[in-house]
Amino acid sequence: MSDAIRAETVFIGEEQIQAYQARPVDSTPVGGVVVIHHLPGYDQATKEMVRKFAANGYSAICPNLFWREAPNAAPDDASAFVRGQGGIADEQIIRDVATAAAALRGLDNANGKVGVIGHCSGGRQALLVSTAVDLDAAVDCYGAFALEAPPVGSRLNAVSIKDRLGDVRCPVLGLFGDDDKYPAPDEVARLAELLAEHGKSFEHHSYEGAGHGFFAVDRPSYRPLAAVDGWQRVFAFFEKHLGA
Repeated sequence: MSDAIRAETVFIGEEQIQAYQARPVDSTPVGGVVVIHHLPGYDQATKEMVRKFAANGYSAICPNLFWREAPNAAPDDASAFVRGQGGIADEQIIRDVATAAAALRGLDNANGKVGVIGHCSGGRQALLVSTAVDLDAAVDCYGAFALEAPPVGSRLNAVSIKDRLGDVRCPVLGLFGDDDKYPAPDEVARLAELLAEHGKSFEHHSYEGAGHGFFAVDRPSYRPLAAVDGWQRVFAFFEKHLGA
């Protein structure tokens, strides 16, 4: 496979949702990854992640989940507005990720397999969409508020998805920090128990000395050892479930 990639803004689905896409240039069939951006928005850090997947042999796409509420706004402004509205409704997230997955499957170099990954709010949403969209793999990176409600004063309207877990349609990888509060280790343990009760495949790893956002290279929360190991696990997981 060539190491050349093409990265650009695209518009997908009947609604022409704004999205950022990166893909290998050559015609070798590859799997696809929907990247769900975090609450800070459709930002440069997330777009860099999309390009990282392309550089590693996947077609990847990140739909701008805030495009309806704040068209053409800067990521920080769009995020502030959406946070003030309590976040994006779960059913809208599901529709947008389903649209992005269909766009990936429609590419001329698609092998038909699509996974999803998200961090923080996006981690919860990756788990959420795995209950409602036909996907081949899902990665939840420290997804907050999957089982527990947000703290008072957060203004987020996230609700527990505990009752949806029996509908998970694909293997799930979870990556968490032992020092995180949202989700805290006991919530991760409960999530593992619930998925096991439903007979779902849930591979999960927690990192000592890492808290929320340990993948974020531009934040004080960055933990290089945890992030490097986490990326290795992500690519091994996707190779297993999205490979040709």
